[in-house]
Amino acid sequence: MGASMTMQKGANVAVPAGAVRVEVGRHAAPGAPDVDASALLLVAGKVRSDADFVFYNQPAHASGAVRHEGKRTAPERVTDTLVVDFGKVEPAIDRIVVAASADGGTFGRVSGLYVRLTDAASGAELARFDSTDATVETAFILGELYLRQGAWKFRAVGQGYSTGLEGLATDFGISVDEPQQTPPAPPVPQAPAAPVTPPQPRPTAPAPAPAPAPAPAPARVAPPAPAAPAAPPAAVPVRLTKVTLTKSAPSVSLAKQGGTSGALRVNLNWEVRKQFKGWGAKLGRAVAMHADLDLDLCALYELADGRKGVVQSLGNAFGSLTRPPFIHLDGDDRTGALSTGENMSINLDHKDLLRRVLIFVTIYEGARSFADLHATVTLQPQNGAAIDFSLDECTVPSTVCALALITNDGGDLTVRREARYLVPDRGVSPQRTIDAAYGWGMNWTPGRK
Repeated sequence: MGASMTMQKGANVAVPAGAVRVEVGRHAAPGAPDVDASALLLVAGKVRSDADFVFYNQPAHASGAVRHEGKRTAPERVTDTLVVDFGKVEPAIDRIVVAASADGGTFGRVSGLYVRLTDAASGAELARFDSTDATVETAFILGELYLRQGAWKFRAVGQGYSTGLEGLATDFGISVDEPQQTPPAPPVPQAPAAPVTPPQPRPTAPAPAPAPAPAPAPARVAPPAPAAPAAPPAAVPVRLTKVTLTKSAPSVSLAKQGGTSGALRVNLNWEVRKQFKGWGAKLGRAVAMHADLDLDLCALYELADGRKGVVQSLGNAFGSLTRPPFIHLDGDDRTGALSTGENMSINLDHKDLLRRVLIFVTIYEGARSFADLHATVTLQPQNGAAIDFSLDECTVPSTVCALALITNDGGDLTVRREARYLVPDRGVSPQRTIDAAYGWGMNWTPGRK
């Protein structure tokens, strides 16, 4: 499809692609609410379980059909992107709803809200819908991908909710984690009071004790218990809370957000400010520019026993999740804006063995500084709320940036946003520069990929 298509509410269009990127964007304006994209995979209008909800705290569907790629901030706009691979959509799924929620205000304060579909392979724009009539809504169904006679289509919806992401999610059958549900505990004391009357019936029961046959009957009642295992899917409701770190509120406790065990996934996503518009040769130049840029996500660590080290792709020091340092770099991504960025995992099951971890990024090649880059950092605990923040614009010739410092405070890990650009002295490596800035005290030798 050559020309892009701007849609009216209610219009639909065929989606001639094997996979699409669904971009939810808005103008970058001071004080505007943050906007988060999400997707619901539906069967006859409802989710089958909470696992069919893909959003910042549950970034990938088990089937691999839908993936939340995260947020990117540029001077003009902020985007949040989902990737849908139609080849992996399970046969039972007939509709994928694309939604957006506002965090910190209503959509009436959000300007330039849109949803845009592009072919994941070619980058060609397939459809675009601009939402312009929002007022008090805090959540929106912007559009939906649906099956019609074996082919996928996209419909522009534009339906608003004043009850936020929680209201939208529960409307489709999602069970949401609500702390307010704990107070109902007080009624329990009344339950013991009722059993005070049954003591009299019990004495009569002992009399029939000679007949042991009744005992087997209760045993038969036990088998139905296996029905309980079917409940677990709903027993762990999704948690909609998230935390955005800022200069004024730079720190957060992982424990307070529920992140006390499992793997903590650290993701770095970026895009280049100077992007080419149009297709053909211009698109090729844009892709080549991204491909030439190589950012490396790294981590300095200090263990509780005093051992220190670094996790990085340089020297193939990828680390390990199952043995010290309990930090693992997934790989070396050289594209950033065209894939899922760089990812690192920290094993919170061994958090007591960690004293501090400094997550940082270096430019290995493809740029002389971070000046033209816009990056977003997301820390996603396996259990708990997502923590994210954007890097400030770089105004110095920096090739290394401290992203976040994680420290062990009495068994609880605290995450602090650093977003600190450093400028290495001539002949000094980025690693030595960040070591000196944070007093790690390691000995460095030259390394290569």
